[in-house]
Amino acid sequence: MSYLSDITGGIKSLLGGMTVTGKYFFINFFTRKEVITEEYPDNMDTLKMYDRFRGEVVMWHNENNEHKCTGCSSCERACPNGAIEIIWKKEVNPETGKAKRAIDKHIYHLGMCTMCGLCIEACPTDAIEWGQDFHHTTYDRTQLTKVLNKPGSKVISGTKE
Repeated sequence: MSYLSDITGGIKSLLGGMTVTGKYFFINFFTRKEVITEEYPDNMDTLKMYDRFRGEVVMWHNENNEHKCTGCSSCERACPNGAIEIIWKKEVNPETGKAKRAIDKHIYHLGMCTMCGLCIEACPTDAIEWGQDFHHTTYDRTQLTKVLNKPGSKVISGTKE
């Protein structure tokens, strides 16, 4: 008896889904209503992502190639997948003459990132933020590893750890 009721339930479910699809098809066919489906590769010039979209992590730089990242490693520690990696170098402070730790490379592994946003929330200086780029298709995974700080960039003066 349950076998027949399972078949009957399946047919009802199928007809319910087909009713929704059929309504959409026939209403749009006869009323010539505008189709709202976006065809991705063809609309790349007009495609605008929402502000809340999480495409990738980026580091903001000003026109003088300066950023807010002090290298505190909060983002690296907060990332559950290890998608952020900071490589250090020693620099001598010209004012004090003491060696100071500075960022050599702020590496972001996009292929390992789950877009959770914990790194951005953990950053005390708001140095990293969400970018809007979503064109990350590649045949080589190494192209998904990005260096966030630009070559020759430095910390904005007055930024405190």
